[in-house]
Amino acid sequence: MAYDMGVYSDAVRARAARNVLTSASPLLASERVVLYPGLGKRLFDLAFVALIAVPVLLVLGILALMVATDGHSPFYVQKRLGRHGKVFRMYKLRSMVPNADQVMTEYLAGNPEARTEWDRDQKLKNDPRVTWVGRLIRKTSLDELPQFFNVLKGDMSVVGPRPMMCNQQDLYPGTEYYEMRPGITGAWQTSARNESSFEQRAEYDRDYFYKLSLLTDLKIVLRTFGVVVRATGH
Repeated sequence: MAYDMGVYSDAVRARAARNVLTSASPLLASERVVLYPGLGKRLFDLAFVALIAVPVLLVLGILALMVATDGHSPFYVQKRLGRHGKVFRMYKLRSMVPNADQVMTEYLAGNPEARTEWDRDQKLKNDPRVTWVGRLIRKTSLDELPQFFNVLKGDMSVVGPRPMMCNQQDLYPGTEYYEMRPGITGAWQTSARNESSFEQRAEYDRDYFYKLSLLTDLKIVLRTFGVVVRATGH
Protein backbone atom coordinates (compact mmCIF):
# COMPACT_ATOMS: atom_id res chain seq x y z
CA MET A 1 0.00 0.00 0.00
CA ALA A 2 1.65 3.24 -1.12
CA TYR A 3 1.43 6.08 1.37
CA ASP A 4 -0.38 9.20 0.20
CA MET A 5 1.31 12.34 1.54
CA GLY A 6 -1.99 14.18 1.19
CA VAL A 7 -3.39 12.15 4.04
CA TYR A 8 -1.12 14.05 6.43
CA SER A 9 -2.92 17.40 6.19
CA ASP A 10 -6.32 15.69 6.26
CA ALA A 11 -5.47 13.78 9.43
CA VAL A 12 -4.08 16.84 11.18
CA ARG A 13 -7.15 18.88 10.27
CA ALA A 14 -9.35 16.10 11.59
CA ARG A 15 -7.46 16.08 14.88
CA ALA A 16 -7.76 19.85 15.13
CA ALA A 17 -11.49 19.71 14.48
CA ARG A 18 -11.98 17.01 17.13
CA ASN A 19 -10.01 19.01 19.71
CA VAL A 20 -11.92 22.19 18.90
CA LEU A 21 -15.23 20.42 19.51
CA THR A 22 -14.07 19.20 22.92
CA SER A 23 -12.29 22.34 24.06
CA ALA A 24 -13.62 25.52 25.67
CA SER A 25 -11.00 27.45 23.69
CA PRO A 26 -10.87 26.53 19.96
CA LEU A 27 -7.73 28.66 19.48
CA LEU A 28 -5.84 26.87 22.24
CA ALA A 29 -7.03 23.51 20.93
CA SER A 30 -5.68 24.27 17.46
CA GLU A 31 -2.39 25.47 18.90
CA ARG A 32 -2.01 22.21 20.87
CA VAL A 33 -2.44 20.23 17.66
CA VAL A 34 0.48 22.08 16.06
CA LEU A 35 2.77 22.77 19.01
CA TYR A 36 3.05 19.55 20.98
CA PRO A 37 3.04 16.96 18.18
CA GLY A 38 5.70 19.08 16.46
CA LEU A 39 8.24 21.08 18.42
CA GLY A 40 6.93 20.21 21.88
CA LYS A 41 7.12 16.47 21.39
CA ARG A 42 10.62 16.71 19.93
CA LEU A 43 11.80 18.73 22.94
CA PHE A 44 10.22 16.16 25.25
CA ASP A 45 12.13 13.39 23.45
CA LEU A 46 15.48 15.14 23.74
CA ALA A 47 14.96 16.06 27.40
CA PHE A 48 13.91 12.50 28.27
CA VAL A 49 16.97 10.99 26.56
CA ALA A 50 19.28 13.42 28.34
CA LEU A 51 17.68 12.56 31.69
CA ILE A 52 18.14 8.78 31.41
CA ALA A 53 21.30 8.62 29.26
CA VAL A 54 23.74 7.51 31.99
CA PRO A 55 21.70 4.61 33.47
CA VAL A 56 20.68 3.46 29.98
CA LEU A 57 24.30 3.33 28.81
CA LEU A 58 25.33 1.35 31.89
CA VAL A 59 22.56 -1.23 31.50
CA LEU A 60 23.08 -1.38 27.74
CA GLY A 61 26.79 -2.09 28.19
CA ILE A 62 26.13 -5.01 30.55
CA LEU A 63 23.43 -6.51 28.34
CA ALA A 64 25.56 -6.13 25.20
CA LEU A 65 28.32 -8.19 26.84
CA MET A 66 25.78 -10.89 27.75
CA VAL A 67 24.36 -11.04 24.22
CA ALA A 68 27.85 -11.17 22.68
CA THR A 69 28.79 -14.37 24.58
CA ASP A 70 27.82 -16.40 21.48
CA GLY A 71 30.59 -14.71 19.50
CA HIS A 72 28.38 -12.48 17.35
CA SER A 73 27.53 -8.77 17.39
CA PRO A 74 25.20 -7.82 20.26
CA PHE A 75 23.39 -5.28 18.10
CA TYR A 76 20.83 -5.78 15.38
CA VAL A 77 19.85 -3.33 12.66
CA GLN A 78 16.61 -3.59 10.70
CA LYS A 79 14.83 -1.32 8.23
CA ARG A 80 11.50 0.02 9.49
CA LEU A 81 8.86 2.42 8.21
CA GLY A 82 8.83 5.82 9.85
CA ARG A 83 6.97 9.09 9.62
CA HIS A 84 5.52 9.84 6.15
CA GLY A 85 6.55 6.34 5.06
CA LYS A 86 10.28 7.09 5.23
CA VAL A 87 12.44 3.98 5.72
CA PHE A 88 15.02 4.18 8.52
CA ARG A 89 17.50 1.86 10.22
CA MET A 90 16.30 0.84 13.69
CA TYR A 91 18.72 -0.43 16.34
CA LYS A 92 18.05 -3.19 18.86
CA LEU A 93 19.94 -5.54 21.11
CA ARG A 94 20.07 -8.84 19.27
CA SER A 95 17.64 -11.29 20.87
CA MET A 96 17.77 -13.96 18.16
CA VAL A 97 20.21 -16.44 16.70
CA PRO A 98 22.41 -15.05 13.88
CA ASN A 99 20.63 -17.14 11.18
CA ALA A 100 17.17 -16.13 12.38
CA ASP A 101 15.57 -15.80 8.92
CA GLN A 102 16.56 -19.34 7.93
CA VAL A 103 15.38 -20.77 11.25
CA MET A 104 12.03 -18.99 10.92
CA THR A 105 11.45 -20.13 7.34
CA GLU A 106 12.12 -23.77 8.21
CA TYR A 107 10.01 -23.59 11.37
CA LEU A 108 6.95 -22.10 9.68
CA ALA A 109 7.21 -24.56 6.80
CA GLY A 110 6.92 -27.49 9.22
CA ASN A 111 4.38 -25.98 11.66
CA PRO A 112 1.00 -24.98 10.15
CA GLU A 113 -0.33 -23.69 13.50
CA ALA A 114 2.69 -21.41 13.89
CA ARG A 115 2.20 -20.19 10.32
CA THR A 116 -1.39 -19.25 11.12
CA GLU A 117 -0.31 -17.45 14.29
CA TRP A 118 2.39 -15.55 12.39
CA ASP A 119 0.04 -14.54 9.55
CA ARG A 120 -2.53 -13.29 12.09
CA ASP A 121 -0.31 -11.59 14.68
CA GLN A 122 3.05 -11.09 12.91
CA LYS A 123 4.70 -12.59 16.01
CA LEU A 124 4.99 -15.95 17.78
CA LYS A 125 4.55 -16.63 21.48
CA ASN A 126 7.11 -19.45 21.22
CA ASP A 127 9.62 -18.06 18.75
CA PRO A 128 12.36 -20.60 17.90
CA ARG A 129 14.77 -17.84 16.90
CA VAL A 130 15.05 -16.29 20.37
CA THR A 131 18.15 -17.03 22.49
CA TRP A 132 18.16 -17.48 26.28
CA VAL A 133 19.46 -13.95 26.75
CA GLY A 134 16.96 -12.78 24.17
CA ARG A 135 14.05 -14.15 26.21
CA LEU A 136 15.20 -12.10 29.19
CA ILE A 137 15.63 -8.82 27.36
CA ARG A 138 12.42 -9.27 25.32
CA LYS A 139 10.31 -9.99 28.41
CA THR A 140 11.56 -6.78 30.01
CA SER A 141 11.65 -4.86 26.68
CA LEU A 142 15.31 -4.02 27.36
CA ASP A 143 16.18 -5.05 23.80
CA GLU A 144 14.68 -1.70 22.80
CA LEU A 145 17.30 0.41 24.64
CA PRO A 146 19.47 1.11 21.54
CA GLN A 147 16.47 2.84 20.00
CA PHE A 148 17.19 5.89 22.13
CA PHE A 149 19.88 6.53 19.50
CA ASN A 150 17.09 6.54 16.90
CA VAL A 151 15.27 9.10 19.05
CA LEU A 152 18.33 11.35 19.07
CA LYS A 153 18.57 11.05 15.28
CA GLY A 154 14.90 12.03 14.92
CA ASP A 155 13.81 8.73 13.34
CA MET A 156 11.74 7.78 16.39
CA SER A 157 10.05 9.26 19.43
CA VAL A 158 10.03 8.06 23.03
CA VAL A 159 6.27 7.47 22.70
CA GLY A 160 4.53 6.51 19.48
CA PRO A 161 3.22 3.59 17.42
CA ARG A 162 5.29 0.41 17.28
CA PRO A 163 7.80 0.63 14.39
CA MET A 164 6.42 -1.26 11.40
CA MET A 165 8.51 -3.59 9.25
CA CYS A 166 8.61 -2.67 5.57
CA ASN A 167 6.96 -5.92 4.50
CA GLN A 168 4.00 -5.27 6.82
CA GLN A 169 2.82 -2.13 5.05
CA ASP A 170 0.20 -3.88 2.93
CA LEU A 171 -1.19 -5.64 6.03
CA TYR A 172 -1.70 -2.43 8.00
CA PRO A 173 -5.24 -1.01 7.63
CA GLY A 174 -4.71 2.50 9.05
CA THR A 175 -3.12 5.81 8.00
CA GLU A 176 -2.46 7.62 11.29
CA TYR A 177 0.75 5.63 11.81
CA TYR A 178 2.40 7.58 9.00
CA GLU A 179 1.71 10.95 10.63
CA MET A 180 3.86 10.16 13.69
CA ARG A 181 7.36 9.06 14.52
CA PRO A 182 7.33 5.43 15.71
CA GLY A 183 7.92 5.07 19.44
CA ILE A 184 10.08 3.01 21.77
CA THR A 185 6.94 2.65 23.84
CA GLY A 186 3.34 3.47 23.10
CA ALA A 187 -0.35 2.80 23.64
CA TRP A 188 -0.25 -0.66 22.03
CA GLN A 189 3.07 -1.63 23.63
CA THR A 190 1.71 -0.91 27.13
CA SER A 191 -1.76 -2.36 26.61
CA ALA A 192 -2.68 -5.54 24.75
CA ARG A 193 0.48 -6.20 22.75
CA ASN A 194 0.47 -9.93 23.59
CA GLU A 195 -3.27 -10.38 23.10
CA SER A 196 -4.11 -8.37 19.98
CA SER A 197 -3.79 -9.07 16.29
CA PHE A 198 -1.57 -7.06 13.96
CA GLU A 199 -4.58 -5.31 12.45
CA GLN A 200 -5.79 -4.21 15.90
CA ARG A 201 -2.59 -2.23 16.32
CA ALA A 202 -4.04 0.33 13.92
CA GLU A 203 -6.87 1.02 16.40
CA TYR A 204 -4.38 1.85 19.15
CA ASP A 205 -2.40 4.05 16.75
CA ARG A 206 -5.53 5.91 15.69
CA ASP A 207 -6.65 6.47 19.29
CA TYR A 208 -3.19 7.72 20.29
CA PHE A 209 -3.02 10.06 17.30
CA TYR A 210 -6.22 11.85 18.26
CA LYS A 211 -5.30 11.99 21.96
CA LEU A 212 -1.67 13.03 21.39
CA SER A 213 -0.55 15.43 24.12
CA LEU A 214 2.15 15.83 26.75
CA LEU A 215 -0.16 14.34 29.38
CA THR A 216 -0.89 11.31 27.20
CA ASP A 217 2.83 10.70 26.66
CA LEU A 218 3.61 11.02 30.36
CA LYS A 219 0.90 8.49 31.22
CA ILE A 220 2.28 6.01 28.70
CA VAL A 221 5.83 6.46 30.00
CA LEU A 222 4.63 5.69 33.53
CA ARG A 223 2.77 2.59 32.30
CA THR A 224 5.94 1.48 30.54
CA PHE A 225 7.81 1.14 33.84
CA GLY A 226 5.08 -1.27 34.99
CA VAL A 227 5.41 -3.33 31.79
CA VAL A 228 9.18 -3.61 32.30
CA VAL A 229 8.83 -4.62 35.95
CA ARG A 230 6.11 -7.19 35.21
CA ALA A 231 8.14 -8.60 32.29
CA THR A 232 5.08 -9.16 30.12
CA GLY A 233 6.83 -9.10 26.75
CA HIS A 234 7.77 -12.02 24.55
